[in-house]
Amino acid sequence: MDEVVDEVEEVHEKTIKAGEILKQVKQEVKPLIKPNIKLLEIAEFVENRIRELGAEPAFPCNISINSDAAHFTPKKDDDRVFKEGDVVKLDIGAHIDGIIADTAITIDLGDNEDLVLAAEKALESAINEVYAGADTSAIGEAIEREIRDMGFKPIVNLTGHGLLPYLTHAPPTIFNYKTNRGVKLEEGMVIAIEPFATTGVGKVSERGETEIYSVIAKRPVRMKQEREILKEVEKYKTLPFAKRWLKKAPNIIMSKLVREGILRGYPVLAEIEKGLVSQAEHTLIVEENGARVVT
Repeated sequence: MDEVVDEVEEVHEKTIKAGEILKQVKQEVKPLIKPNIKLLEIAEFVENRIRELGAEPAFPCNISINSDAAHFTPKKDDDRVFKEGDVVKLDIGAHIDGIIADTAITIDLGDNEDLVLAAEKALESAINEVYAGADTSAIGEAIEREIRDMGFKPIVNLTGHGLLPYLTHAPPTIFNYKTNRGVKLEEGMVIAIEPFATTGVGKVSERGETEIYSVIAKRPVRMKQEREILKEVEKYKTLPFAKRWLKKAPNIIMSKLVREGILRGYPVLAEIEKGLVSQAEHTLIVEENGARVVT
């Protein structure tokens, strides 16, 4: 029993430390996101800073702009830049020995303050609903209410989630709208709540571009290039990695590994009506009478 308690305490300590690192990185990167700055420059700054501060990226730095909502990370040698008017979602994660903290902010380079505020207010209201025994449906209801009260829609097919060692999306699923039935939160759970608000219809779909992958199965492969890639990504275990982190990652080989069920690809998710999207996210530890926000 004591070993279980010690293990939980260790997980919480590392979650808190990873969260502190992300807090610092957010503060440092926010003023750097400006028109004409390269997206790649920001992604590399975030990932390198996480390493410098004593953790590893839990997943590639996500920089999703305007109607893109999730899973965008720059390519190697990407020359795309931020533009005046962009709504920039920065979703970052850090892990220590596989123990993850996950957070996101929206930086408005235009005139979309209310859209940004909608996600932030939804997150704040959601956190107020968190305690041991709380139902995730109440969290979703709080998120939906705040976003709709601001005149926007929640994205219904993106969710908050639990965090487990080397697993960025674990149970429970926390929907961004009221559901008929939810899951009871338990004391000690580590969860990430992430409301998305949009001017569009409130759904995302894949738009094709894929730069993020993770290993989902281990099995023998014939091609030398496949073996080299799988050897290189062993250190990420089940955590997502960026194609640009690899020495060589030809699209044809990455697609083959996905078809063979060895890798999973994460295509960029975009609002289906091209509505602008904002996001806010914190990692929390569920406590008896509330939540400890670690990011």
